[in-house]
Amino acid sequence: MSGLGAPGPDTSDMAAVHQVFRSSLAAAPAFIASTRGHDARRALIADYYANLLAFLEVHHEGEELLVFPFLTERAPQSQALMTRMATQHTDVLGTLDDAKLSMAAWTERGDGAAVDAADSLVSLGDVLHVHLDEEEAHVLPLAGEYLSMEEWGALPGHGMANFTGDKVWLILGLIRENFTPAQRDDMLEHMPPPARVMWETIGESSFAAMIAEVRRTA
Repeated sequence: MSGLGAPGPDTSDMAAVHQVFRSSLAAAPAFIASTRGHDARRALIADYYANLLAFLEVHHEGEELLVFPFLTERAPQSQALMTRMATQHTDVLGTLDDAKLSMAAWTERGDGAAVDAADSLVSLGDVLHVHLDEEEAHVLPLAGEYLSMEEWGALPGHGMANFTGDKVWLILGLIRENFTPAQRDDMLEHMPPPARVMWETIGESSFAAMIAEVRRTA
Protein backbone atom coordinates (compact mmCIF):
# COMPACT_ATOMS: atom_id res chain seq x y z
CA MET A 1 0.00 0.00 0.00
CA SER A 2 1.24 3.48 -0.79
CA GLY A 3 1.42 6.33 1.69
CA LEU A 4 -1.79 7.53 0.00
CA GLY A 5 -3.73 4.48 1.20
CA ALA A 6 -3.92 2.83 -2.22
CA PRO A 7 -1.73 0.22 -3.94
CA GLY A 8 1.56 1.80 -4.87
CA PRO A 9 3.40 1.59 -8.19
CA ASP A 10 6.00 -0.96 -9.15
CA THR A 11 9.11 1.20 -9.44
CA SER A 12 11.40 -1.61 -10.57
CA ASP A 13 11.13 -0.38 -14.17
CA MET A 14 13.44 2.50 -13.25
CA ALA A 15 16.37 0.11 -12.83
CA ALA A 16 16.05 -0.76 -16.52
CA VAL A 17 16.19 2.92 -17.43
CA HIS A 18 19.25 3.38 -15.26
CA GLN A 19 20.95 0.44 -16.95
CA VAL A 20 20.68 2.27 -20.27
CA PHE A 21 22.83 5.06 -18.85
CA ARG A 22 25.26 2.70 -17.14
CA SER A 23 25.93 0.50 -20.15
CA SER A 24 25.97 3.25 -22.77
CA LEU A 25 28.40 5.45 -20.86
CA ALA A 26 30.63 2.50 -20.00
CA ALA A 27 30.83 1.65 -23.71
CA ALA A 28 31.93 5.16 -24.69
CA PRO A 29 35.71 4.56 -24.89
CA ALA A 30 35.29 1.55 -27.18
CA PHE A 31 32.63 3.18 -29.33
CA ILE A 32 34.61 6.39 -29.77
CA ALA A 33 37.87 4.54 -30.44
CA SER A 34 36.09 2.58 -33.19
CA THR A 35 35.49 5.80 -35.13
CA ARG A 36 39.13 6.70 -35.66
CA GLY A 37 39.63 7.70 -39.26
CA HIS A 38 35.96 7.18 -40.13
CA ASP A 39 33.92 10.37 -40.35
CA ALA A 40 30.61 8.61 -41.03
CA ARG A 41 31.00 6.38 -37.99
CA ARG A 42 31.97 9.35 -35.84
CA ALA A 43 28.73 11.04 -36.88
CA LEU A 44 26.76 7.89 -35.97
CA ILE A 45 28.31 7.54 -32.51
CA ALA A 46 28.00 11.27 -31.85
CA ASP A 47 24.31 11.08 -32.74
CA TYR A 48 23.86 8.08 -30.45
CA TYR A 49 25.32 9.95 -27.49
CA ALA A 50 23.53 13.20 -28.29
CA ASN A 51 20.24 11.34 -27.92
CA LEU A 52 21.41 9.54 -24.78
CA LEU A 53 22.46 12.80 -23.11
CA ALA A 54 19.17 14.44 -24.08
CA PHE A 55 17.38 11.53 -22.45
CA LEU A 56 19.44 11.81 -19.27
CA GLU A 57 18.57 15.49 -19.08
CA VAL A 58 14.81 14.98 -19.46
CA HIS A 59 14.92 11.97 -17.13
CA HIS A 60 16.34 14.07 -14.33
CA GLU A 61 13.95 16.89 -15.08
CA GLY A 62 11.03 14.48 -14.75
CA GLU A 63 12.24 13.28 -11.36
CA GLU A 64 12.68 16.84 -10.13
CA LEU A 65 9.18 17.81 -11.22
CA LEU A 66 7.19 14.62 -10.64
CA VAL A 67 8.92 12.56 -7.94
CA PHE A 68 11.13 14.56 -5.59
CA PRO A 69 8.51 17.15 -4.57
CA PHE A 70 5.99 14.46 -3.59
CA LEU A 71 8.56 12.59 -1.51
CA THR A 72 9.74 15.79 0.16
CA GLU A 73 6.16 16.58 1.12
CA ARG A 74 4.88 13.13 2.04
CA ALA A 75 7.93 11.42 3.53
CA PRO A 76 9.38 13.87 6.06
CA GLN A 77 11.87 11.23 7.19
CA SER A 78 13.49 11.51 3.76
CA GLN A 79 14.47 15.19 3.95
CA ALA A 80 18.22 14.57 4.17
CA LEU A 81 17.99 12.01 1.38
CA MET A 82 16.07 14.35 -0.91
CA THR A 83 18.52 17.18 -0.26
CA ARG A 84 21.33 14.80 -1.19
CA MET A 85 19.49 13.73 -4.36
CA ALA A 86 19.09 17.36 -5.42
CA THR A 87 22.80 17.99 -4.86
CA GLN A 88 23.69 14.89 -6.85
CA HIS A 89 21.45 16.02 -9.70
CA THR A 90 23.29 19.34 -9.78
CA ASP A 91 26.62 17.49 -9.91
CA VAL A 92 25.40 15.17 -12.67
CA LEU A 93 24.01 18.00 -14.77
CA GLY A 94 27.24 19.96 -14.44
CA THR A 95 29.21 16.95 -15.66
CA LEU A 96 26.61 16.45 -18.39
CA ASP A 97 27.21 19.99 -19.65
CA ASP A 98 30.96 19.28 -19.76
CA ALA A 99 30.29 16.10 -21.74
CA LYS A 100 28.16 17.98 -24.26
CA LEU A 101 30.97 20.46 -24.85
CA SER A 102 33.55 17.69 -25.28
CA MET A 103 31.30 15.76 -27.64
CA ALA A 104 30.68 18.91 -29.71
CA ALA A 105 34.43 19.48 -29.99
CA TRP A 106 34.96 15.87 -31.05
CA THR A 107 32.18 16.08 -33.65
CA GLU A 108 33.82 19.18 -35.11
CA ARG A 109 37.54 18.36 -34.77
CA GLY A 110 37.53 14.58 -35.14
CA ASP A 111 40.21 12.22 -33.90
CA GLY A 112 42.25 14.89 -32.13
CA ALA A 113 39.43 15.40 -29.63
CA ALA A 114 38.43 11.74 -29.28
CA VAL A 115 40.20 11.04 -25.99
CA ASP A 116 38.65 14.08 -24.30
CA ALA A 117 35.20 13.06 -25.56
CA ALA A 118 35.54 9.52 -24.23
CA ASP A 119 36.93 10.75 -20.92
CA SER A 120 34.04 13.17 -20.51
CA LEU A 121 31.48 10.40 -20.91
CA VAL A 122 33.36 8.14 -18.51
CA SER A 123 33.45 10.97 -15.96
CA LEU A 124 29.72 11.44 -16.38
CA GLY A 125 29.21 7.73 -15.84
CA ASP A 126 31.30 7.82 -12.67
CA VAL A 127 29.31 10.69 -11.17
CA LEU A 128 26.02 9.18 -12.28
CA HIS A 129 26.86 5.74 -10.88
CA VAL A 130 26.90 7.02 -7.30
CA HIS A 131 23.58 8.77 -7.77
CA LEU A 132 21.82 5.84 -9.45
CA ASP A 133 22.95 3.39 -6.79
CA GLU A 134 21.56 5.54 -4.00
CA GLU A 135 18.39 6.30 -5.90
CA GLU A 136 17.70 2.61 -6.48
CA ALA A 137 18.47 1.70 -2.88
CA HIS A 138 16.51 4.46 -1.15
CA VAL A 139 14.40 6.67 -3.44
CA LEU A 140 12.61 4.00 -5.47
CA PRO A 141 11.27 2.19 -2.39
CA LEU A 142 9.95 5.52 -1.08
CA ALA A 143 8.35 6.27 -4.44
CA GLY A 144 6.63 2.89 -4.35
CA GLU A 145 5.26 3.72 -0.93
CA TYR A 146 4.32 7.37 -1.26
CA LEU A 147 3.40 7.91 -4.92
CA SER A 148 0.25 6.76 -6.64
CA MET A 149 0.32 4.64 -9.76
CA GLU A 150 -0.87 7.64 -11.76
CA GLU A 151 1.87 9.87 -10.38
CA TRP A 152 4.58 7.35 -11.14
CA GLY A 153 3.03 6.68 -14.52
CA ALA A 154 3.39 10.35 -15.49
CA LEU A 155 7.17 10.00 -15.84
CA PRO A 156 7.29 8.25 -19.25
CA GLY A 157 4.82 10.70 -20.76
CA HIS A 158 6.85 13.64 -19.53
CA GLY A 159 9.99 12.11 -20.98
CA MET A 160 8.47 11.54 -24.42
CA ALA A 161 6.83 14.96 -24.55
CA ASN A 162 9.95 16.89 -23.52
CA PHE A 163 12.74 14.83 -25.10
CA THR A 164 14.93 17.12 -27.20
CA GLY A 165 16.75 14.44 -29.17
CA ASP A 166 15.74 13.43 -32.67
CA LYS A 167 15.39 9.67 -32.18
CA VAL A 168 12.92 8.83 -29.42
CA TRP A 169 12.71 5.32 -30.87
CA LEU A 170 16.38 4.83 -29.98
CA ILE A 171 15.62 5.55 -26.33
CA LEU A 172 12.53 3.32 -26.35
CA GLY A 173 14.55 0.48 -27.82
CA LEU A 174 17.39 0.83 -25.31
CA ILE A 175 14.92 0.75 -22.44
CA ARG A 176 13.02 -2.21 -23.86
CA GLU A 177 16.26 -4.21 -24.11
CA ASN A 178 16.48 -4.07 -20.32
CA PHE A 179 12.81 -4.78 -19.64
CA THR A 180 11.30 -8.14 -18.91
CA PRO A 181 8.76 -9.42 -21.48
CA ALA A 182 5.97 -8.41 -19.12
CA GLN A 183 7.38 -4.90 -18.78
CA ARG A 184 7.66 -4.60 -22.57
CA ASP A 185 4.01 -5.58 -22.94
CA ASP A 186 2.99 -3.09 -20.25
CA MET A 187 5.01 -0.36 -21.93
CA LEU A 188 3.18 -0.89 -25.23
CA GLU A 189 -0.19 -1.06 -23.49
CA HIS A 190 0.30 2.32 -21.85
CA MET A 191 1.87 4.15 -24.79
CA PRO A 192 -0.25 6.88 -26.38
CA PRO A 193 -1.66 5.45 -29.63
CA PRO A 194 0.49 7.64 -31.91
CA ALA A 195 3.65 6.58 -30.05
CA ARG A 196 2.70 2.91 -30.26
CA VAL A 197 2.03 3.19 -33.99
CA MET A 198 5.38 4.92 -34.45
CA TRP A 199 7.19 2.16 -32.56
CA GLU A 200 5.44 -0.70 -34.32
CA THR A 201 5.72 0.74 -37.83
CA ILE A 202 9.16 2.38 -38.01
CA GLY A 203 10.59 2.68 -34.51
CA GLU A 204 11.46 -0.92 -33.73
CA SER A 205 13.08 -1.59 -37.10
CA SER A 206 14.95 1.73 -37.02
CA PHE A 207 16.27 0.91 -33.57
CA ALA A 208 17.40 -2.55 -34.59
CA ALA A 209 19.28 -1.20 -37.60
CA MET A 210 20.95 1.66 -35.76
CA ILE A 211 21.96 -0.26 -32.66
CA ALA A 212 23.48 -3.05 -34.75
CA GLU A 213 25.62 -0.47 -36.53
CA VAL A 214 26.55 1.30 -33.28
CA ARG A 215 27.69 -1.99 -31.74
CA ARG A 216 29.51 -3.23 -34.80
CA THR A 217 33.09 -4.05 -33.85
CA ALA A 218 34.68 -4.41 -37.29
